[in-house]
Amino acid sequence: MSTRHQDRGTAVSPAPARKLLAAGLIAMTALVSLAPTSPAQSETTRIQRVVSPGGIEAWLVHDTTLPLVAMEVAFLGGGAQDPADKPGVASLAASLLDEGAGDLDARAFQDKMAEKAIELRFDASRDMVGGSLRTLSENVGPAFELMKLAVASPRFDDEAVERIRQGQLANLRRRVNDPSTQASLAWSAKAFPNHPYGRPLAGSLESVPTITRGDLAAFAKKTLARDNLKIAVVGDIAPEKLGPALDEMFGALPAKAELTPVPDVTPQGLGTVEVKTLDVPQTSMVFGGIGLKRNDPDFIPAFVLNHMLGGSAFSSRLFKEVREKRGLAYSVYSHLAPLDHAGLILGGTATKNERAGETVDLIRAEYLKLLTEGPSEEELADAKSYLIGSFALRFDSSAKVASQLLQIQIDDLGIDYIDRRNELVAAVTLDDIKRVAGRFRENPALLFSLVGKPEGLAGAGNGSSGG
Repeated sequence: MSTRHQDRGTAVSPAPARKLLAAGLIAMTALVSLAPTSPAQSETTRIQRVVSPGGIEAWLVHDTTLPLVAMEVAFLGGGAQDPADKPGVASLAASLLDEGAGDLDARAFQDKMAEKAIELRFDASRDMVGGSLRTLSENVGPAFELMKLAVASPRFDDEAVERIRQGQLANLRRRVNDPSTQASLAWSAKAFPNHPYGRPLAGSLESVPTITRGDLAAFAKKTLARDNLKIAVVGDIAPEKLGPALDEMFGALPAKAELTPVPDVTPQGLGTVEVKTLDVPQTSMVFGGIGLKRNDPDFIPAFVLNHMLGGSAFSSRLFKEVREKRGLAYSVYSHLAPLDHAGLILGGTATKNERAGETVDLIRAEYLKLLTEGPSEEELADAKSYLIGSFALRFDSSAKVASQLLQIQIDDLGIDYIDRRNELVAAVTLDDIKRVAGRFRENPALLFSLVGKPEGLAGAGNGSSGG
């Protein structure tokens, strides 16, 4: 359920050598970072809203420091648009967008990228199909042409479909014995029965073989459109050149997406423990409960609250209690996961099988303690200081800047959000924390999903729930 990180909380296919060569050339060029001037907020003054003659909008940071252009795009509507009986369509379709388009088959398309050191890739998340483009500025013309072909006329040739399908199936087979992946899948299935969020994003060993070329083409046709498109561009391209290029790349797309409505949902099974037995020495666990959506007025206080719970690798309460004091796990974390149709707080850890019950009890207790007693003034001040000071790290490369600008658009935070963000965090008070903790305390129960051979869980068994 991951999302791009903007105060929030894929299918793997075999990559031809040509892809790796292009990525390597772009990566070497990007070693010199496009860092904003200090402080990080000054980046906002460089953001320009570019609107093409045809009305397509992009946010641009024009920077000539490097001869490099980074573009991030998102089409809202991802895996949640999969047919109920065929999860994995969005993931497979996204993986195939750069595997042949227009008059170029997969090999010819990849050769074009390699010749010009262009990196272009796509993936799907629950709520969007994302694309990333990296190119030297001298090759921006060919790069934009390949982006146009990929989104407007993907081929989904039989050879490419079967090759990428087999890669996805191989990945799924590996995941069968990966405890952390299985715990996450089981958590979603239990939390969201009969809802798109409960289905496996990458599909299953049963569903992926049934996906047809027609399914892939239908998904692309209904999802890749102009009205659900967000674009961010960073680098050596002037706004007067980008505007017409937007129409060239995306003007042929349908004006409106044909998305299936997805209902808002709250997680089910709260207060229970789901167990899947796997013969491994450690138990992997995912836990989660009701959180907040990104547009909630209390989201920033909740973001600070979560940092104190499990958002920091070294200073969070879960880290101190679970790892430092008791040595139950090497790492433990929590984060807010604001999906388009559900607000969640999620976390995870792994521990010895014989200490699984103790770990579950401790996580529950620390979560409730923080919600009930709240933090100290010093704890709150430390959390805000860290979150403010680390914000600049999100802008130390052109790719990161583009990713941040894209997520700000998706979340509808406003083009001046970077200017305002640290002020919002700094303004959080103990009263704000108490207010948002009170909201979380209205239903503080957590759903745990455990994979391994956990001990000490009274009432919980294989595939069952218990307290």
